[in-house]
Amino acid sequence: MAEAESGQSIAGGAVETSAPVVASLWSRRDFFGRLGWGGFTLISLAGLLAAVRSAFPRVLFAPDTTFKAGPLDDFVIGEVNEKFKGEFRVWIVRETDGFYALYAKCTHLGCTPRWLKAEAKFKCPCHGSGFYMSGVNFEGPAPRPLERVRVARSDDGQLVVDVGVKYRQENGDWDKPGSFLRV
Repeated sequence: MAEAESGQSIAGGAVETSAPVVASLWSRRDFFGRLGWGGFTLISLAGLLAAVRSAFPRVLFAPDTTFKAGPLDDFVIGEVNEKFKGEFRVWIVRETDGFYALYAKCTHLGCTPRWLKAEAKFKCPCHGSGFYMSGVNFEGPAPRPLERVRVARSDDGQLVVDVGVKYRQENGDWDKPGSFLRV
């Protein structure tokens, strides 16, 4: 039996017409096989990418904790200097016999208190804790006084503050060198 290109069969002189056969590129089995291998490839590439990414971790560089606050004469006796509250979260207090710096973070939940000059106290806006100019708590839910940070004098006579070193009053740290700079 001879076949014509148009899908017709010739058998003994009679022409028989049949439906054309459509050849498929993929069978159902090929489609699901390739889908499975494609998924495996994507998952493998994601795993490989994660492995390569872990070799280069994200590193957050912390800013320097030490800064020069300026000459000692720039600070007024008996006043709280708020110049560094925004950038370093520190108040610098000058007394007649020296300096100390308070970390501007409430010991209750970490809000930043405000210095109320008229009332001569720090007042936390979140839950109402109050602190004297010395940093000692006297009202509200704050469980302990504010922390002090290290203060020192540099070689050129400026006040140097290190926020990375903290002193807690309840541990007796306020008596340690660095928590108060005598002048």
